[in-house]
Amino acid sequence: MRALAACTLAALLAAGCSGSKHRLTVYAASSLTDAFERLASGARFDFAGSNTLAAQLEQGARADVYAAASPKSPRQLFAKGLIDRPRDFATNRLVLIVPAANPGHVTGLGSLMRPEVKLVRGAKGVPAGDYAAAVLARWCKSIFIPSGRCPRARTSEEQDVKGVLAKVVLGEADAGFVYATDVRVAGGKVTAIQIPRWLEPTVRYQLAVVRATKHRRQAQAFVRLVLGPKGRAALRRAGFGAP
Repeated sequence: MRALAACTLAALLAAGCSGSKHRLTVYAASSLTDAFERLASGARFDFAGSNTLAAQLEQGARADVYAAASPKSPRQLFAKGLIDRPRDFATNRLVLIVPAANPGHVTGLGSLMRPEVKLVRGAKGVPAGDYAAAVLARWCKSIFIPSGRCPRARTSEEQDVKGVLAKVVLGEADAGFVYATDVRVAGGKVTAIQIPRWLEPTVRYQLAVVRATKHRRQAQAFVRLVLGPKGRAALRRAGFGAP
């Protein structure tokens, strides 16, 4: 009992209490990078688009926990018996960003009707990309322009929100759709333009233990950490909202 009590959560994440050399492997949405690395430095993280990570799990990739920026992929993985029942753990907001100097003179969604504007967003299936597509579809409908002709900005796509942010920071795009938490990470290199409240999507994050894990105790400890006071505090500091 004394040995068990001495086994801290940090030890569970790093190597367990049984002498195992295993480091917990967490597949997580790229927007969680800063918050998760600060929360559990002893874990091994693979950050990418939620859909990309889900596809890897379906193909047999080994991970212990899966955390996504949308309920879509967790719901599909749960239905296939690949993860435990997902749990909400955070929320976020989608925003339109521009480089700090704003060379494209983008002031809002209306600016995306100018064909010379370069827009970047997540690809189809990437949560940030799907959220952005929904916002644009609703906005175009509200101004009575067919979706095939709206927006008129030159649009490119990235496989995760990190790629979108990088393109805007480097000046390779005039605007991009990312999460509010990504604006903090950029450190003043981008400016956020709020999306009208009536167009804002509901951005929910979910996580679950991967059923194939051989380290269930460690995986469950990480889920408890994220859902507990320390996890909530770390996510709040990174700009995430409560579930």
